[in-house]
Amino acid sequence: MPRDGAGPDFIESLARGLEVIAAFGATRPEMTLAEVAAATGLARPTARRILLTLTELGYVRAGERGFTLTPRVLELGVAYVDALGLWEVARPHLERLVARTGESCSVAQLDGSDIVYVARVAVPKIVALTVQIGTRFPALPTSLGKVQLAALPPDELERVLAEPTRSGLTPRWQPSRDERDAALREVRARGWALTDEQLAPGIRSVAAPLRDGEGRVIAGVNVNCHAAETSVGHLLEHHLPLLLQAAGDISADFAQRATLPKVTVPAS
Repeated sequence: MPRDGAGPDFIESLARGLEVIAAFGATRPEMTLAEVAAATGLARPTARRILLTLTELGYVRAGERGFTLTPRVLELGVAYVDALGLWEVARPHLERLVARTGESCSVAQLDGSDIVYVARVAVPKIVALTVQIGTRFPALPTSLGKVQLAALPPDELERVLAEPTRSGLTPRWQPSRDERDAALREVRARGWALTDEQLAPGIRSVAAPLRDGEGRVIAGVNVNCHAAETSVGHLLEHHLPLLLQAAGDISADFAQRATLPKVTVPAS
């Protein structure tokens, strides 16, 4: 049956295929047909046809115990990152920022009430949460999320935060609406955001917004550290100025990139 609110151009089979891909994850890396059907709410014959189609296309592999995703699924996310161009622009700046701070640095974008990491340069440290490109967390308790939520008009902010998270993580910070609004007002006023163990124990970070050529906030960039190793004072006094400089440089380069003519190389 078509989904509620789906228009006449909605392709139900495509939506179901994407739902099957999204059903796999860290807690469900391998699933049987019955488990896929249960996770997606699809009838077993429908789930079977979708899994066989995805297997034929190379996105799913059938094993002895069940089905798993293949590395080809990464192409879907990489296509977005490549098309956006943020990784290409941000990488040298992130590498310099990591070298100067000795901490991991990331770029993330808002996706509903979550953030999704689209670029990252990490250092080998033990932290409470594993982060890689494609990882999502609830936006509000993260510095990367705060700088983007603070830039939204009030009506859009309420709509975005009303969307359920798809991260699977319950953050430590569960603010009231008044606490949330006060925190975002502070972020708007100073132009950067701090998170001190609000997402998870031991996670401390500071973030700044990234803007396009028209001044719109399109992402956030942060410096992330372990609370036991780096004090809030050092994070703000040493890392924050370097972060703000990097955010300005990334934004400027991204705006300049958008003005360059697009060159198409003919096939040989």
